[in-house]
Amino acid sequence: MGDNWDHVAFDPEHRLVISVVPGKRTETHVQLLVQDFKERTGGRLMNRMTSDEYPAYPAAIFAAYAEVQEPPRTGRPGRPRKPVPVLPKQLRYATVHKERENGRVVKVTTRLVFGTRKAVRAALALSLVSTAVNTVFIERHNGSDRNRNRRKVRTTCCFSKDWAVPEAMTYFTRYSYNFGWPVRTLRVAVGEQAYQQRTPALAAGLTDHIWTIREWATYPAVKRSRDGPSRL
Repeated sequence: MGDNWDHVAFDPEHRLVISVVPGKRTETHVQLLVQDFKERTGGRLMNRMTSDEYPAYPAAIFAAYAEVQEPPRTGRPGRPRKPVPVLPKQLRYATVHKERENGRVVKVTTRLVFGTRKAVRAALALSLVSTAVNTVFIERHNGSDRNRNRRKVRTTCCFSKDWAVPEAMTYFTRYSYNFGWPVRTLRVAVGEQAYQQRTPALAAGLTDHIWTIREWATYPAVKRSRDGPSRL
């Protein structure tokens, strides 16, 4: 049936999976991811956004964050110009390009798509985890997710015969990771050789404890729609 991808929005500072859309690598799925990410973050502009060079991302980001603006009146006769979508000046987005030889990465270059280089440098100066534009955090997380979901291992006998199964497992592993998987790099020292373990959700302030799988799997869910929330 071909390949299947996880389109993931990831917060490297808290190692938090904010949104995931499994499916074919298409413009539609990228648009769903960016729009879902915008809704989950309340429409706020991020300090910096980074992705690989898949061409669907710039268009999806522009469609999600552009604001319609009225062109200034010129005072000249004739029909006024139509409103045009314009990206906020504070939006910063860059991509990462990797060159490979014999299956190994030999060169990494970055490209600024939206924003200015000065603004990106200022964003990097504020970052607690990065000093350069990169995608290493999401790549490292993808490696961790393969250990939690055997269907994604490159050579495996744990394949699925129905798309609904790997899709369900993707949601389960990604979001149970947020609340129930302590990340070593997120722990904080509380004494000599003593640490408080933290999950991404705990580090991001979304919860006050590490959840068990039972607690997470049995917690009442709310499905939001245009008609309002409904319990599942």
